[in-house]
Amino acid sequence: MYDETYRPQFHFSPVAHWLNDPNGLVFYEGEYHLFYQHYPAGTTHGPMHWGHAVSIDLVNWTHLPVALYPDKYGYIYSGSAVIDWHNSAGFGEEAMVAVFTHHLDGRQSQSIAYSTDRGRSWTKYPGNPVIKSLSEHRDFRDPKVFWFEKNEGDGHWVMLVAAGNRILFYSSPDLKKWSLSSSFGPGWGCTDGVWETPELFELPVGDGPGTRWVLAVAVSSGAPAGGSGVQYFVGEFDGSTFTSEDSKSTVLWADYGTDFYASQAWNNEPAGRTIWTAWMSNWLYAKVIPTSTWRGSLTFPRQLQLKNTNQGIRLLQKPVREIERLRVRCWNWQDELISPETGDLLGDAQGQTLDISAEFDLLRDQQPDSFGLQVRVGKSERTTIGYDSRSQALFVDRGIAGRADFSAEFAGKHSAKMEPIGDTVQLRILVDHSSVEVFGNDGQVVLTERIFPDASSAGLRIYAKGGAVKLRSLDVYVLGKANFAESLGPKRSVRVH
Repeated sequence: MYDETYRPQFHFSPVAHWLNDPNGLVFYEGEYHLFYQHYPAGTTHGPMHWGHAVSIDLVNWTHLPVALYPDKYGYIYSGSAVIDWHNSAGFGEEAMVAVFTHHLDGRQSQSIAYSTDRGRSWTKYPGNPVIKSLSEHRDFRDPKVFWFEKNEGDGHWVMLVAAGNRILFYSSPDLKKWSLSSSFGPGWGCTDGVWETPELFELPVGDGPGTRWVLAVAVSSGAPAGGSGVQYFVGEFDGSTFTSEDSKSTVLWADYGTDFYASQAWNNEPAGRTIWTAWMSNWLYAKVIPTSTWRGSLTFPRQLQLKNTNQGIRLLQKPVREIERLRVRCWNWQDELISPETGDLLGDAQGQTLDISAEFDLLRDQQPDSFGLQVRVGKSERTTIGYDSRSQALFVDRGIAGRADFSAEFAGKHSAKMEPIGDTVQLRILVDHSSVEVFGNDGQVVLTERIFPDASSAGLRIYAKGGAVKLRSLDVYVLGKANFAESLGPKRSVRVH
């Protein structure tokens, strides 16, 4: 198990068959719950179910039986989950409530189910759907629900639903009766594709007392690297209405790589962190990537922050600190001059699963065309993660990263504008069997990319072209394999509609 070609070793993937959007992320009684869009009878998108797994540390996961199956109201599309701490719905004290989209014959409605045994078994609400399909919106899906309380004891449930190129906001006292309170869009940000999987959360700005709300929206096409991606808006939310503080034409992207979609954050994170994950793929080629018994994986969980920049308040993302539990070996270099003439500085450093941190200092008398690192290097393939110092852009080049014959949309170079911090460029890179996640300048710019190299391609190189750069520090950690156990709990036969 988990030894197939291209199988991630520390990124979540299903035991078998299809996975796409993460759903129902919630923490309860010591467990991070991860539900996900799942077709348990094939490796392409099909009649959707909710797969299920739990973790105590966001690194090691236990697969549980399928949580939600299709029924007479349709397939089970994306959504979220909450803990009903005060039994507002009457399902039981601290019931776990899943809120999801029912999809039937091209129409979509919102429904709920509940569990009183820590998510192990589920009962669908007999009054479903709680929000019926809308005649004016064929695309009406992916409810995100959370509890909003501005003043203690005076709160309500909030639901966001994507509808075409807008987000609809609903409110409820009990998760069963919902009223429309406002909408955001269309005309804001990128509207090239259908909006999906909304997410809304409040974050502090830097280390100060101020906060802002972040509304994240997946877009089915029009992302900077092509195809699908996730944009976000920064502003205020008063419990019913979201107001962006940027202009309508401002487009902010959570990730500039090709493979970051349908991001969702955990409700009730015990340390007060805002942590999200996303489907690590792109609708341009998701159904044909060259995996075998399974297809689809998620990004490693990321902690989110906000920072004041010259362009405004922007999102920062970093891998959660729990990844350090997987570190098994380290190489370190400091104060090295990297030039086109630099030899094999990294020696025998290599690996298929790596956590890399690097700091480069630009030299005042030099301006290299580009510099950076090459990972998963083999005889005829490599993935280049570099910085173009002339255009001030961070990039990932997967043109010769491995297999790309499955899609004309796959191979290529993707980049994002990133100014140095002073004269320094910081890189944090996670490398797995079939992916790289690149965090530039403390997570201000992120690129996530799937790659499909040969298993023998495990080399690591550092390079500079057209000039020299100073390597202030480089730490390379080999990561061990996360534990992905399969529960011995009861299973149900798969019913394909």
